[in-house]
Amino acid sequence: MSEKVKRNCLECSTKLNGRKDQKFCGDHCRNSYNNRLNEDSNNYMRRINNILRKNRRILDTLNPSGKKTVDALSLAEEGFNFHYFTNLYQTKKGDTYYFCYDRGYIKLEDNKFMLVHKQEYVR
Repeated sequence: MSEKVKRNCLECSTKLNGRKDQKFCGDHCRNSYNNRLNEDSNNYMRRINNILRKNRRILDTLNPSGKKTVDALSLAEEGFNFHYFTNLYQTKKGDTYYFCYDRGYIKLEDNKFMLVHKQEYVR
C-alpha cells in the first residue's frame, strides 16, 4: 500500500493538492520564492548595470554628434568609471575601443580620449 506524501508550498507552507511535481500554491508564492532566492545576484547585476548606464549617459552627453576628443578630467568630473564597459573592439592596427553599449572611446596620447558612436561594422 502506498502512502501519500504530504507536500507544502515552498514559500508559505500551505498544503498542496494537485500535480505531484507542484511546488507552490500559486504564482505569487513562486515569484516571491524565486525573487528571494536570486536577490543577491540581482543586486550585484543591478549595481553593475547602473554603472554601465551611467557611463553610457556620460559618453552620450559629452559626444552628441558621433566623434569628439575630450580629456580624462572631463570624463572623471562626470563620474565616468573606466573599469566597466560592455565590449571591446580591436582594429586591424591593434587599437582597442571600449564600449558601453553603443557609445565608445579610445585612449589617445596626453591623457585624451576620442569618443565615438558604434558603427554597423563594429560587432
